[in-house]
Amino acid sequence: MVKTGLAAGLNKGHVVTERVVKPKPSARKGFLGKHTKFVRDIVREVAGLAPYEKRICELLKIGKDKRALKVAKRKLGTHLRGKKKREEMMNVMRAQAAAAHKH
Repeated sequence: MVKTGLAAGLNKGHVVTERVVKPKPSARKGFLGKHTKFVRDIVREVAGLAPYEKRICELLKIGKDKRALKVAKRKLGTHLRGKKKREEMMNVMRAQAAAAHKH
């Protein structure tokens, strides 16, 4: 907000021109880089799914989405991580189905 030059009120303070500050490197924390994504994809391709991930896939195949979420949540610790993993497994299964359909 623009300062008013007054000592009181919502926008109190001396009138100055705002500087454009370059974002800090720490602002990037948590964003997925190209190389990291590449490495993770290679590892997933080579190593395949973990046993609990296979179990989640089986539960999703038979339509037990809630149970799949419970399994994921139990293994990963939080509800949000569980939801994310369930969604990831759905995408993996979709990709497998598309690959099978293509051949």
